[in-house]
Amino acid sequence: MTKKTKKTSRSTKARSPKQSLALGKPRPRAKASPAVSPVTGGELFERVATILDEARARVVRVVNTEMVLAYWQIGREIVEHLQRGDVRAGRGEALIEELSARLGARFGRGFSTTNLRYFRTFFLAYKDREPKIREPRDVAPVVEPGAKRAKRQIGSGVLPNRELPALPGPLEGFSPVLGWTHYQLLAKVEHEATRRFYEIEAEQAGWSAKHLERQIHTQLFARLLKSRDKAGVLDLALRGQALERPVDAIKHPYVLDFLDLPEAHQLRERDLETAILDQLQSFLLELGKGFAFVGRQWRLTFEDEVFYIDLVFYNIVLKCHVLIDLKLGKLTHQDVGQMDGYVRLFDDQCRNEGDNPTIGLILCAEKNETIARYSVLHGHEQLFAAKYVTQLPSEEALARELAREARALEGRTVGTRQKRKG
Repeated sequence: MTKKTKKTSRSTKARSPKQSLALGKPRPRAKASPAVSPVTGGELFERVATILDEARARVVRVVNTEMVLAYWQIGREIVEHLQRGDVRAGRGEALIEELSARLGARFGRGFSTTNLRYFRTFFLAYKDREPKIREPRDVAPVVEPGAKRAKRQIGSGVLPNRELPALPGPLEGFSPVLGWTHYQLLAKVEHEATRRFYEIEAEQAGWSAKHLERQIHTQLFARLLKSRDKAGVLDLALRGQALERPVDAIKHPYVLDFLDLPEAHQLRERDLETAILDQLQSFLLELGKGFAFVGRQWRLTFEDEVFYIDLVFYNIVLKCHVLIDLKLGKLTHQDVGQMDGYVRLFDDQCRNEGDNPTIGLILCAEKNETIARYSVLHGHEQLFAAKYVTQLPSEEALARELAREARALEGRTVGTRQKRKG
């Protein structure tokens, strides 16, 4: 009895964790990793991951560009087949429906009648292009704001009142960085010069399809036309928005439809400034190429007086600061004189070595053309006033503005020539 009790007590004795594991069924052990320095191993992983990410991105780009060529060729086949006269009148749509059904049965989704019509439109817009992918250019990616926006129909009726130049010839092939969605949007733009501008800008600036759609909807090309003569319009269509002078960065008007603003009678300038900063990413995209945010309510002092500039930016292409003063009402002489003083003070106190002269931009709800003409703004290379709108103006309203600006530009050009002759 004593012996048995002794044995039992031995078996119930507390065991160490190692003894318990040894007595039980052995657990599967993970394969030991080779001893690697945490720093070195992390760097190696990141380099390998980068290689794989870049390879996958190239595969996606190649597939996308090849599909652009395929869709152009499909559009050509449809157009040429319909033009040969093999199809009786009224049978064109039936042919597309039949083709859609047969392609869908063989290749699956992606060949609806709507898509086949897109292919046809795409070919007709670019029928002078050679079906190949041109050499890539350096582009910088544009980060998109997260806010969704309602779809709007692409318009082009704003331009007929302004004569557009004939282009010397088509671009060579299609862009290696623009996909089918880009070209689907571009094909809807009626005027060739306008379409060429958006294609060049989208490629050079690395626009996403969503950002391209917004720039077309807000009629960027038309807004940039207002400060250009005929030669400038041709240059815009051939090279895109090349920033060589301060005036090249100015738009008329600025479309701030992404701002969530209170009712007009409740709106204060501080509300407008805060709304812009809340949507800074969208505002930078609307400003255009090369803009970086520097600060708000920038403090300047002169003797015993203190001044505050609403917003300060820097343009890395023009290599200069851009001061923005926000005005809720109509442009006044006081606004112009105030901005002129801001620019002079800023150049004196804040301009760094290597910077070009500072640009001053007054963003106002209503531009006063008389003040713009008979103030320091007229002919000034660094001071500008531009209208902002919180909703996209109608094509008719923008067309009237363009016609008025074209007449004013022609008048200024004639006046300058007469002064030179005199």
